[in-house]
Amino acid sequence: MSTLQKTIKTDVSISGVGLHTGETVTLTFKPAPTDHGFTFKRIDLPEAPEIKALAKNVVSTDRGTTLGRGNVVVNTVEHVLAALVGLEIDNCIIEVDAPETPIMDGSSSEFVKVLESVGLDEQEKEKDYLEIKEPISLKLEEEGVELMAVPADKYQVSVMVDYGTKVLGSQNASLDKISDFKNEIANSRTFSFLHELEFLLDHGLIKGGDLNNAIVYVDNKVSPETMEKLKVAFKKDKVAIKANGILDNLDLHYPNEAARHKLLDVVGDLALAGKPIKGKIFATRPGHKGNTEFAKLLYQKIKEEERKPDVPQYDPDQKPHYDINQIMKILPHRPPFLLVDKVMEISSKHVVGVKNVSMNEDFFIGHFPGAPVMPGVLQVEAMAQVGGILALSTVPDPENYLTYFLKMDNVKFKSKVVPGDTLVFRLRLSEPIRRGIVQMEGEAYVGTKVVAEAKMMAQIVKERK
Repeated sequence: MSTLQKTIKTDVSISGVGLHTGETVTLTFKPAPTDHGFTFKRIDLPEAPEIKALAKNVVSTDRGTTLGRGNVVVNTVEHVLAALVGLEIDNCIIEVDAPETPIMDGSSSEFVKVLESVGLDEQEKEKDYLEIKEPISLKLEEEGVELMAVPADKYQVSVMVDYGTKVLGSQNASLDKISDFKNEIANSRTFSFLHELEFLLDHGLIKGGDLNNAIVYVDNKVSPETMEKLKVAFKKDKVAIKANGILDNLDLHYPNEAARHKLLDVVGDLALAGKPIKGKIFATRPGHKGNTEFAKLLYQKIKEEERKPDVPQYDPDQKPHYDINQIMKILPHRPPFLLVDKVMEISSKHVVGVKNVSMNEDFFIGHFPGAPVMPGVLQVEAMAQVGGILALSTVPDPENYLTYFLKMDNVKFKSKVVPGDTLVFRLRLSEPIRRGIVQMEGEAYVGTKVVAEAKMMAQIVKERK
């Protein structure tokens, strides 16, 4: 399964009515470069100001999620963002010619269709996930809202809604993998209770709504005056209440469509964390306020991780990619000069290897009696052997090749390595291998501390017998 970033192949537009203004809005999706993320662009304003789709730019969560920068805002961004995340798109520019996105049918379905109509492009860079490594939680006590993220090997979401009304009751929805979003969640429409709708209509706050873009749950007895008001608002000759407690002219797509739509909102709002998520989200009675506050928590987690040193993760319980016997089939080195115990990761561009440092090492006899320290030159040699495994992995018969050092630059030793330490080496190709010349950059770690680093050049030579 590819983990490359994605954008769309070409520009594509969609038009519809804005929920709050009632005016026609045109929204255009445009391709964006790697690591761009999502940006909204107000092309109806001078200089077409842009707003990054990040939690720090949320300025309101009243009747939808609003992004803002200065005096510039874009309302109701969650359904658009959910469509992008649901199709596993990472980078996109979203142009709008109004202060809000079109409501369409109240779901993400139309956005999904128009994005799919132009196709997706894989980009030449891997996805940068927000990987949930430990539980993260948020509670809004007054609203009874709770969100939690826990470790998982893919993006999953589970939602429970319960507003204490008989007509809606308690509903649950779940998304086991993001690829199911299109078929299971995208067409779930927004909903409202009749008493909320009356308030919005009375205050002129919902000019673009009709009975086709919102499920209206009737939670109280309806007066004849209210029914007349609804007929005028929705431009209908007749408005009735169906047996299942919703206004007519709309059939539910699913018995739990309300919960599915809340799940859609969670996916859209959590896009504001700024990275695709690898973890499971549990949301109880979620709303835009809680969702975006949680997105801010996740965004802060990303910033904290970025400030930490980029240390390779070593799990002693993890099965190595190469154990010592496999390593000896690749490298010509043998004890006491074989200085790699196992390889944990390897790709076409990087390798992570491990050396357990023991007092039994021969060099501790003379370096130094009474104060054993691993020689720096052997730390670099161990690093080079790990790099040699990466280099020899590029040839079909590594047993017939040797690697020779040509050059070392910027070698630095930053801390002592002593018996009992576990050295973790990470090396990356700094240039593609050409004519057998290998250029690498590497670091050696003990725990989270860099103890040595170097740039190295070597040559692969076919001469082993």
